[in-house]
Amino acid sequence: MISSDVIVEPAPAKLNLALHVRARRPDGYHDLETLFAFCRDGDVVTIADAPTDSFTITGPFAGALMVDADESGAAGADWADNLVTRAADAFRSTFSVAQRHAIVLEKNLPVASGIGGGSADAAATLRALGRRHDIAGDDARLVAIAAALGADVPACLAGRTAFGTGKGDALAPLSGWADTPVLLVNPRVALSTAAVFGAWDRIDRGPLDPADPIGGRNDLEPAARSLAPVIGHVIAVLAEQPGVTLARMSGSGATCLALFETSEQRDHAAARIAATEPGWWCMATRLA
Repeated sequence: MISSDVIVEPAPAKLNLALHVRARRPDGYHDLETLFAFCRDGDVVTIADAPTDSFTITGPFAGALMVDADESGAAGADWADNLVTRAADAFRSTFSVAQRHAIVLEKNLPVASGIGGGSADAAATLRALGRRHDIAGDDARLVAIAAALGADVPACLAGRTAFGTGKGDALAPLSGWADTPVLLVNPRVALSTAAVFGAWDRIDRGPLDPADPIGGRNDLEPAARSLAPVIGHVIAVLAEQPGVTLARMSGSGATCLALFETSEQRDHAAARIAATEPGWWCMATRLA
């Protein structure tokens, strides 16, 4: 019997408004300079106390993670090897928590799409478990768990606009972007981060000015476009929409973003793209 005490935690989409790739590090990561921003929408993680651990995936992209999704779109599994369950296991070990949990991931974001889906889900799981067990979201032990799970997880744990350096986990908060209308578009192409880094030309093209991310670039975009040429078409379509101030690929792709002057311009663009490119995934939202 699951407890009636249920904690619901958003896992918002993570964006890289700019991403400069610098030197390769001895630990296998690359030194990055990036401007992280977060949307108001994304996946959702729900946890509840339970006699045994369980992990269920629902939502439109559940099937991309679990091959046994049922007709309702729900997919259940044993305590599988997923960033969500890895986060839960690490939390239990670090904080000596005996309580078991039923975890539900509502998967609304495309998988392997450059908008931090898995990292955001893991971070949301840590925040939800922290709320349940009275652990502050900025507790150093929680941040250490996030860093061990992946380079983007600390930024997703903080969930605020920040200039990221190092492997992306050294964060300096920034302001001035909240409520900016944004449209996310993915041509329903999944890209492996490792494959995109493997196709990167390894040329250091210089630093990113955190005060001018629009004047920056995404150094992984040419590599991603070599693997999925449709990305170039997506960016071109976004760039030609009225009111766009920035059109760029996010992360390692293939999701692309467009910032708009007004919500009306964003919504008009979303409707136009839905009509002309019905196979693409779109999400109209705002920066948090």
